[in-house]
Amino acid sequence: MRDGFIVRWGEVEYEASPDGDSIRLYRPDPADGFEEVRPGRYRRIVPAAECGGLGYVRTTCVWRQQPFIVLAEHEGWLRVEYTGGLAPVAGALGLEEFDYGVYQGWAPRAEVRNIQEHRV
Repeated sequence: MRDGFIVRWGEVEYEASPDGDSIRLYRPDPADGFEEVRPGRYRRIVPAAECGGLGYVRTTCVWRQQPFIVLAEHEGWLRVEYTGGLAPVAGALGLEEFDYGVYQGWAPRAEVRNIQEHRV
């Protein structure tokens, strides 16, 4: 599941983090010029001028008939953030208030429907 910046460098699209005149590229496996920042996460910093197609990807879904953004996936569970804007609904779903008016929780992957990736 992707949620964040992406950029094309060479012929490959990477997860990215813009930082002024540089962009940090990320990948899940080792490659030439990439350093391991934690297990399963490798980073390379390149000049922004060498990159193209900077964009943002957001993955959405429906869980228990309510709209969500998918933030992460781990061992058959999805970290989701409620986008319906109704605190009583978020409470009934058992979500945690992550920040004021922002409700998140873990949903079993098998219960989630209509997963779609959107370029913003």
